[in-house]
Amino acid sequence: MPSHVAPGEQVTSGLDRRTELREFLRSRRARIRPEDVGLPSYGRRRVPGLRREELAQLAGVSYAYYARLEQGYGDTMSAEVLEAVARALRLPQEERDHLIRLAQPERQSPTQAAPPPQRLRPSVQHLLDALGVPAYVVSRRLDVLGWNRLAAAVFGDWGRLQPEERNAARLIFLSSEARERFADPDRTALEVAGVLRMNAGKSPGDPHLSSLIQELSQKSEEFRRLWARHEVICGSGGDLVRMRHPAVGEFDLVHEPMALPGGAPMRLVTYHAEPGSRSEEALRTLASWEMEPLR
Repeated sequence: MPSHVAPGEQVTSGLDRRTELREFLRSRRARIRPEDVGLPSYGRRRVPGLRREELAQLAGVSYAYYARLEQGYGDTMSAEVLEAVARALRLPQEERDHLIRLAQPERQSPTQAAPPPQRLRPSVQHLLDALGVPAYVVSRRLDVLGWNRLAAAVFGDWGRLQPEERNAARLIFLSSEARERFADPDRTALEVAGVLRMNAGKSPGDPHLSSLIQELSQKSEEFRRLWARHEVICGSGGDLVRMRHPAVGEFDLVHEPMALPGGAPMRLVTYHAEPGSRSEEALRTLASWEMEPLR
């Protein structure tokens, strides 16, 4: 199923919220050992991690109540119960938010609804062109909506791709050429899958996002494996990304994303090198080269 849906083309399926909630909770139970939380570990366990009854005990709720939550019926739970479960599972903030979005989507703001197909405002493209660092804009589905010339030099010339191919997730999982630009493509793939998981939790009814996930699941064994881990990554700023360029070798960039106001959710993503570093010199070299127009 294609990741891009043309205007007028209908895609009706979305992610099943109850299934997502059930599998997320099971995956988080599986990563906690009884001895990690002061519980005795005895007998052979059919599955890794905590049993349901142990998690319920830690959260201070009845087994039946927790079992109902893990069956996908989070809409009947109080905020206090969800918070107690999150504490028992030792969820970081982004995973707590993900749990609440899956359990009680009615608590989301209206802006979290599935967005329409997105277009980049001309003023945003002008901003990208004016920036002296690699920068691009992505949608919630990680469609690359706009970029500048230095981003194309670092990540590859997206202008040579068809619009439906300009998607960061499709490129990292389905394009060996795109993966080669990252010195640690396995880490990048995990982060991309985690961002998609977080975005899917924000908008489980988005058919365009659902179709992308279905496509990647069909075409990439690596994506299926990472998706099954239910990692949730918010893609916060300050992370170091090591790039690999055929002309200038390896260099490090600092990743800084920020939300763009107005309309459907979009993120401006910039990368910069530490001042005075060899990485900054590599960026200067790329910027000094005369590149063909991207449009």
